[in-house]
Amino acid sequence: MELMGNSPYDFVINHEESDLDKFDGFVHRTFNSIDFVQFIKSLKHIYKNHLGLEPVFCKYSKANSLQHSIHYLKKVFFEIDHLPRTQKHISDPLKNSAAKRINMFLRWMVRQDNAGVDFGIWEQLSPNQLSCPLDVHSGNVARKLGLLHRKQNDAKALLELDTSLRALDNTDPVKYDFALFGLGVFEGF
Repeated sequence: MELMGNSPYDFVINHEESDLDKFDGFVHRTFNSIDFVQFIKSLKHIYKNHLGLEPVFCKYSKANSLQHSIHYLKKVFFEIDHLPRTQKHISDPLKNSAAKRINMFLRWMVRQDNAGVDFGIWEQLSPNQLSCPLDVHSGNVARKLGLLHRKQNDAKALLELDTSLRALDNTDPVKYDFALFGLGVFEGF
């Protein structure tokens, strides 16, 4: 945040090439300065040429899934010149990824809750299109509850879990994420 003057949107939209020098040497796990700069450039491209992230997801959304939209987000994200190494930071469900982080981001942006976790600031998409962020914790609990049988946590498992959760509540299937994750992490279920 400090590197972007505590105004990330303003920085992304208005940065000049010379402003990106301050990211030299940045590293967070496998995400380095090359990736950070690419994300800034790609986000600027999306906001300037595609009117933002929400319209990209809306353009490619399906009635009960945003997995197709995530695939196209990756295409739009890398429409501009980029180094191939940065592509690993954007998952693709059509290449069998569960896309946990992007599904979690979508949950925050689309779904509203009373606990203050999900912002619900995007209004053009619906909670019934969301997929549960599938990780080792939520996957293990879902298997123990009989909601998921596939052993891998991949796109096929996500579809299976989506189907099970939609049978419980088709209007807000992701509301079960808290319970699945929490039982796995905090309760040792």
